[in-house]
Amino acid sequence: MKRILLSAGLVLLYPAVYAQVAASPPAPPQPLTLQQAVDYARLHSPGLLGAQAHLSAIQANEITAGLRLNPNLVAEGTQMSLSNNDPNGPPFYGVGLQRTFEVGGKRSLRIAAAKANTGVASAQVDDQKRGLDLAVKQAFTGMLQAKLALTIANDNLADYHKTVDLMKVRLDAGDVDRTDFERVELQLAGFENDQTNAQLNLTQASEQLQVLLGEPSVLSTFDISGSLDLPALGSTVEQLENAALAARPDLVAAQRQVNANEAAIHLADAMGKTDPQFGVEYEHSGTANTLGANLQIPLRIFDRNQGEKERTRREADSSRLLLQQARNQVISDVDQSYAAYQAAVQQNARYQQKYLAEAAHVRDNIQFAYRNGNATLLDYLSALQDYRQTNLAALNAQANAQNALHQLSYATATEVNP
Repeated sequence: MKRILLSAGLVLLYPAVYAQVAASPPAPPQPLTLQQAVDYARLHSPGLLGAQAHLSAIQANEITAGLRLNPNLVAEGTQMSLSNNDPNGPPFYGVGLQRTFEVGGKRSLRIAAAKANTGVASAQVDDQKRGLDLAVKQAFTGMLQAKLALTIANDNLADYHKTVDLMKVRLDAGDVDRTDFERVELQLAGFENDQTNAQLNLTQASEQLQVLLGEPSVLSTFDISGSLDLPALGSTVEQLENAALAARPDLVAAQRQVNANEAAIHLADAMGKTDPQFGVEYEHSGTANTLGANLQIPLRIFDRNQGEKERTRREADSSRLLLQQARNQVISDVDQSYAAYQAAVQQNARYQQKYLAEAAHVRDNIQFAYRNGNATLLDYLSALQDYRQTNLAALNAQANAQNALHQLSYATATEVNP
């Protein structure tokens, strides 16, 4: 019964919080693709949700900006005496209503300035979302790389176990002595360490990705699916530059900041204008009842909001220069990311088209020769080491190319992966 009452109290006192807790999302579907991971992070990342909540708070300033000035109620009473005979005459009572009238379109300019600031904050949230997308993509690629590295480590360990088993058979048959067998068996430590480290890397990569997805606790069953194969990039660097100039949210934020500062200039000019105050009043004294009116016009002789006018104009000049800097940075980011992608693609192609096959060919030949007594242990171990290093280098090249593609998407604020 107490639990029922507590739940009811939560609904009544904190309906928004209770609704959010009650609608907590289930664990992500298994396994996640790259696009599913990005979409899931956008919906559940606490950092992005916090930024969106802050945007709502900034947008609430538009309500404040649109409020009209409140009127003033004024009441007074004089010459009130406790005696029946007051030599000063009958008591006097008065009540009045006063209101300041804004001129120069101050209210509409305040609303415009508040909306401009909301636009800047909105673009900044979009830029934070862009950063989250990149982080998720890189973590996703890192986990894929760790999974493939673990597969390579398992395959290498299993394959070397076959060599150890074969050498054990030769040892039992008297073809090799125990020292040679132990030298072969000692190499298992390296392969076992590779497997342990690959498993650790996979666990850490999985946890890193889950944190970005907004998971409150690490799921041991979490998994992803995808490939490190690179698609063909069909856009030129000029097309990517134009796409970035049209879509980059940080550039949009810089442009909106210019608009916001220009709106602040208009508001500062309007705030330098005089707002008259008009009032009406009712007065009662003895048997007389009268009505009156008053008008107050402040004389803006000294303070005409000169300081704020100058400040807003300086801020506008600054934001225009920062906009040009942001535009230049966008072009530079795209050019550098495109160059890095091209270099990564070339490096990956070398391994995929040549060195992987050569390393496997050398290993297989030396392995066959060694198992049949036609190669030395040093040659065999050297071939294995070359094969392991080449496979890991090829995997790193693939992952680097994928991350370069993600970086290019980040630089252009578009999905360049066709």
